Amino acid sequence: MTEAGIGRILVASLHHAISDQLPTRLEFYENWLHPDGMRLGTIGLPQVQAVLSFLRQEGAAYGRVTRLAGECAAEWTVASQRPAGRAMLGALPLGLRARAVLGLARRTIRRTSRGSEAALTLRKGRGRLDVRGSVFCNVRESSAEPLCAFHEAVVSKLLALYDVPATVRVAQCRAVRGPDCLFDVTIGRSQAVAAPDPASLE
Repeated sequence: MTEAGIGRILVASLHHAISDQLPTRLEFYENWLHPDGMRLGTIGLPQVQAVLSFLRQEGAAYGRVTRLAGECAAEWTVASQRPAGRAMLGALPLGLRARAVLGLARRTIRRTSRGSEAALTLRKGRGRLDVRGSVFCNVRESSAEPLCAFHEAVVSKLLALYDVPATVRVAQCRAVRGPDCLFDVTIGRSQAVAAPDPASLE
């Protein structure tokens, strides 16, 4: 976390995602996500809010950018862990590994901004992540679509990186008239519906 209240991981992941998904617009967004500010850790909440406000006007690109930013944040979180810690976490049984990885996701989300909090409940393979104070979803006017693709991507990517089969779904978004952002997490692979045996239809 920087003195400006915005985590370096959020600033860096947004910058990377914009350069990947909107390369021709990067110079515009560097008016706020400028390299010197990134290096010194002086980019704060007003700059990030300005970036997100303009991104929402980019249409479908908003979701692509914020989702990729979340995936980058997850990858960099794992890369920053000590090798022994990664190996130990990866060797846990599935149930314990899922709980540990979701805890890591909760901590990663909290690192994005000073006002972000995340609470986790998990029981018998079903869990819920409650994110409060999301900088992505703190909007003046209600949105027609959830704006928390970043958080969903953080959770999904971390689970995938630690080989935890899971489904993550946005259950509620603060930007869509919700008090908080809620994510339903189901551990385990989804079961495909088997095609009926043609002989049984005769």
